[in-house]
Amino acid sequence: MPTLKRDDDVYVLDLGDGENRFHPDWLAAVNTALDEVESAPAPLVTTASSKIYSNGLDLDWLGQHGDQLMGYVADVQALLARVLEFPTPTVAAIPGHAFAAGAMLALAHDFRVMRADRGFFCLPEVDINIPFTPGMAALIQSKLVPATAHEAMTTGRRYGGAEAAAEGLVDEAVPEPEVLANAMKRARSLVGKNPETLKAIKAQMYTGPLAALRD
Repeated sequence: MPTLKRDDDVYVLDLGDGENRFHPDWLAAVNTALDEVESAPAPLVTTASSKIYSNGLDLDWLGQHGDQLMGYVADVQALLARVLEFPTPTVAAIPGHAFAAGAMLALAHDFRVMRADRGFFCLPEVDINIPFTPGMAALIQSKLVPATAHEAMTTGRRYGGAEAAAEGLVDEAVPEPEVLANAMKRARSLVGKNPETLKAIKAQMYTGPLAALRD
């Protein structure tokens, strides 16, 4: 399960040591951690203890709770929207795979640092027959240049870390030992931003995606 700690002037939210899929309990734990960050604002770095940042939706849980689909998707989109306009700087430190909604969660951050030599950044929805919701599509398209968004969304291409950096899915790709350190460095460079101002700026920048995610 996700765990939050504070390292001097930066929070580190570890998403877990497994596939870190969006089980309802996992979503609740992440939101609780975000509540804590908002109560005493400071830049936030998210990462994972395993080689998987997140594999996205918990399809096994959904298979057993199909009657809760709409509410579940609304909860997932609410988390993406919350991170997209979070009132502190956010950096995703990606130690390996980021797939589907897990990749979208990373995209919702302000910046992304990914491991260069192992792991994929992938939006596989076209291959698993799950169309993007309007909100998810809007989020992706707001973060990527049109050609990259088109390729990522329509082909399900698996981008290695160096490829992801070259295409702008992540801001940098570095050796494994440097992933968290570089993310922390980015976060520390942004200490002191006013939370109300930062949230207002993000809300204006992403008016369309936020509205679509919350619709």
